[in-house]
Amino acid sequence: MAAAGRTTLLSANTNVHNSTTENQNTDEEDGQNLWSSILSEVSTHSRSKLPSGKNVVVMGEVGSGKTTLVAKMQGVEEYMRGRGLEYLYFSVHDEDIDDHTRCNAWVLDGDLYHKGLQKFVLSAESLPHSVVLLVVDLSRPWLALDSLQKWASVLREHIDKLRVPPETMRELEHRLVKQFQEYAEPGSSLEAVTQRRNPDQEEESVLLPLGENTLTHNLGLPIVVVCTKGDAISTLEKEHDYRDEHLDFIQSHVRRFCLQYGASLLYTSMKESKNLDVLYKYLVHRLYGFPFNMAAQVVERDAVFIPAGWDNEKKISILHENFQTLKVDDVFEEAIVKPPVRKFVHEKEVLAEDDQVFLVKLQSLMAKQPPVTAGRPVDPTNRAPSGSPRTTNRSTAANVANVMPMQSGTKKIDPNMKGGQTSEGVLANFFNSLLTKKAGAPGPGGQPATGSSTPGTVRKSGSKLGLTDVQAELDRISSKSELDSANSDTPPAENDQS
Repeated sequence: MAAAGRTTLLSANTNVHNSTTENQNTDEEDGQNLWSSILSEVSTHSRSKLPSGKNVVVMGEVGSGKTTLVAKMQGVEEYMRGRGLEYLYFSVHDEDIDDHTRCNAWVLDGDLYHKGLQKFVLSAESLPHSVVLLVVDLSRPWLALDSLQKWASVLREHIDKLRVPPETMRELEHRLVKQFQEYAEPGSSLEAVTQRRNPDQEEESVLLPLGENTLTHNLGLPIVVVCTKGDAISTLEKEHDYRDEHLDFIQSHVRRFCLQYGASLLYTSMKESKNLDVLYKYLVHRLYGFPFNMAAQVVERDAVFIPAGWDNEKKISILHENFQTLKVDDVFEEAIVKPPVRKFVHEKEVLAEDDQVFLVKLQSLMAKQPPVTAGRPVDPTNRAPSGSPRTTNRSTAANVANVMPMQSGTKKIDPNMKGGQTSEGVLANFFNSLLTKKAGAPGPGGQPATGSSTPGTVRKSGSKLGLTDVQAELDRISSKSELDSANSDTPPAENDQS
């Protein structure tokens, strides 16, 4: 009996021990299940977080405002401009799951020399997670279409070099076409659904076919055309005589380009902060799948917004109704011509000094100059002889008379010729005086003429020439003139008296 009781006690103790061990194992399993549930919840929550590694690649001409555009979306006022390939970012916040992330923004230099830097941003792996912004400067609209075509060809050339597998590329192109076709106007989603649904099969959606010129250049990634500096439109109207038809002509060509690449279009203004929030929300919508409820805007000419899938050729043709001098088929470069460059001469501003300082300087300059007489300064060494201005140096006149031959005949030099104070006038007066006042000529009252004769005059002048020769020559001339006058005039007076 004692052995049996001992056996019963041992078995009872064993049962108690086994039950205790089972309870401990159960507690450990419950603890492991708790940790497993926590880990699974964390992993599930982590999968619902915003994805990282999304890229926005910005391309455009130099000075088009690429860096400023991204900095405005980032909320930075002061930033450093770089060269080659700039890196910026903007924050993305999901209020539903209270999560933050950063969207990478890469700004490619406007110089084509740096186009090879795209390989650090756009790769075969990052292509499905990227959006490209093509920036156009509205202050230089004559470069708009050429700039879009140039950077689109640069982007296409780079994508072709990536050698993306054909299956992956077809999938990306199909996704872009589907997003374009499934666009629905905000506020009219029911109407859009009924139009896209087949009445016989309501659960299966039927996509409408694309237009003739729609998505003809499918690159497999979303493109957004951003026209910056929309505030420059008023300047174009005032300074370059742009009218509404010019602005509609530019918009129509840009919208046709967007149709070919399946791109969206926005007009922005950094100065007036127009459409910057729309651009941010649209990028977040295309990259992270956030809801977007902004309708298309084509009424305000400086705040145009056309999402991908909204536009078509029929809507673009509405702009052509306002054309008066332009035509739809006009060449863009011939219709939108670069205006001539106006050279503005910036004259240096000259500040006038104080009056007292100027007068002191003037006084010091006047003190350094020698005193001058009234009128022209007189040099005492070159003082001219006093007397009548018609008085000449008689020795000089005599020399001229001796050298120059006298004219034969009775013709006299006109004393009234306007010689003035010139040497010709002085010589004319001198020779006329010789011909009229002859040596030995009778004066008034039949007396010989008193006064100085020519030889006397020459003698007074101090000439060293032969005075007798001069007197003889003058007598010969006078006698010949009297003989000629006697032959040509009437008979002498005594014949009349007889």
